[in-house]
Amino acid sequence: MMDQVFTLARKAVSEFGETARFLAGVAGVWLVLVTFGFAAFHIPSESMQPALQVGDRVLVSKFSYGYSRHSMPLGIGYALPDSWSGRVFGGTPGRGEVIVVRDPGQRINIIKRVIGLPGDTVELRGGRLILNGEVVHREPEGQVRYRDRSGMLVQASVYTEQLPGAGGHLIYERSDSHPMDNIGPFQVPTNHLFLMGDNRDASADSREPGGLGYVHTDHVVGRAFTVLFTFASCREEEDLHCPPWRVWRGL
Repeated sequence: MMDQVFTLARKAVSEFGETARFLAGVAGVWLVLVTFGFAAFHIPSESMQPALQVGDRVLVSKFSYGYSRHSMPLGIGYALPDSWSGRVFGGTPGRGEVIVVRDPGQRINIIKRVIGLPGDTVELRGGRLILNGEVVHREPEGQVRYRDRSGMLVQASVYTEQLPGAGGHLIYERSDSHPMDNIGPFQVPTNHLFLMGDNRDASADSREPGGLGYVHTDHVVGRAFTVLFTFASCREEEDLHCPPWRVWRGL
């Protein structure tokens, strides 16, 4: 009888050890992935609506464009001398991609869409985006009404915008007479990007004088490619848009 008890006990300990080793291995792989390959970012503002909603947790690939000071694992990039610049295995983001960059002025990470590449000319007239002298096509998709983070009621027109060489994406326009709807032209310098938010009249981006400006490619953290998860953070109201909770939704 005692032999059976000892046998069962040894078996239980062995199975527990195997399970613990398996979980430790999974945790180790996950730690390597989130440290070296990916990072999760929280969306705090409405500037990228409707693609990204307030509260979204976005998975960002840190190796898509190579490693910069701002994407190196464990924050080791910030321990490098101030004279160090550049990227390891560097690449340039494509037009229309959603990326996370480091804003050196505010010393925070922000997320925007790539509109202008090095050498491009960007301007807006009457709310219409003009890229290299050509008006970017946008297709009306209707209207949306929602409450912003302050509780104010907002109504915006929804368009599908088609950037050259990129897939279409939705944008919000509250009006075509916002101060940032008539601005430019901007000539994007070498090794820089021109970024804008999809919620055009609620985004502080490269258009804003004294703001983000042109973003050097060395400040790119990575490419956002999916929403990991989010829980609905708005209250259901009649005739108002309230984004549902989302899990693993691509951008």
